[in-house]
Amino acid sequence: MASQDWLEKDFYAILGVPADASEADIKKAYRKLARQYHPDKNPGDATAEQKFKDVGEANQVLSNPESRQEYDQIRAMVGGGPRFGGGTGGNGGFEDLFGSMFGQGAGQPRGGYSTGGGQTFNLDDILGQFGQAGYGGGGFGGGGFGGAAPKGRDIQARTSITFRQAAEGDTLSLTSGDGSTVKTRIPAGVKDGQTIRLSGKGEPGPGGNGDLMLQVSVAKHPVFGRDGNDLTVDLPVTFAEAVLGATVAVPTLDGSTVKVKIAPGTQSGQVLRVKGRGIKAKTGTGNLLAKVHVVVPTDLSEEDKETLAKIASARGGDPRADLMAKARQ
Repeated sequence: MASQDWLEKDFYAILGVPADASEADIKKAYRKLARQYHPDKNPGDATAEQKFKDVGEANQVLSNPESRQEYDQIRAMVGGGPRFGGGTGGNGGFEDLFGSMFGQGAGQPRGGYSTGGGQTFNLDDILGQFGQAGYGGGGFGGGGFGGAAPKGRDIQARTSITFRQAAEGDTLSLTSGDGSTVKTRIPAGVKDGQTIRLSGKGEPGPGGNGDLMLQVSVAKHPVFGRDGNDLTVDLPVTFAEAVLGATVAVPTLDGSTVKVKIAPGTQSGQVLRVKGRGIKAKTGTGNLLAKVHVVVPTDLSEEDKETLAKIASARGGDPRADLMAKARQ
């Protein structure tokens, strides 16, 4: 926003608050008016759209203590808002304006203005103060001060999504602080605790809207876990399948299944990899990792127990012997 606008617009009047309004009053007035004139509630209404922008500009300046102080100073300095002309010698120019303010005529040399009491003000020094808040300084451009107009403030927000939404991506409708609805796309592969920057979804400002910084909380899934872009799943197999080998079905996140081979003698804890069936994110596509969990039967008959006892006796050996030996080292 050019500083010319600071002189032409009464931001207090735009928000409907007195010049000594508190920060809380300014915030309350802004939210009320932003909700009233929001484009979502006034589709196609150019007047409401302009008022929404004006309200955003006013809030941008008055809600910031530093920019508000500068605004009050420059408004007081020029008596509430005369315009700066673009010329250097005609009526309404810089020299005429500051000459009338400090008791000097248009013939006063440029750069210094006296109050008539011997004190001289330097125009560059006065106007240079207003570059400290990001509005530029050290020169004039286009009838206003140099520098780009600032964007609106970024907004911090949080949302919770399901594991599937995080893995596959989804479009969400979020309710902002002023009651309006913001639609945003959650990219596939977003992680729990990750913050997504949504460009232009923040507060309005003279240089455009700020951004919405959305922190995402991802709920746990009853079956699947995540390791980077890989999906993880515990795969139960029977004692017989682990010993003899088998081909079993493994669930995938999209609701289908894939077949994997259990090699004879597979141990509990062994991981089977299914390539390309993990999370598809911008950083790449992960795999599906199925961790074998051998289910030990608990309802064996006496005959089953006798059979197992014979197998154990015939094989002999102690599976913990190596463990004990290493423990003594």
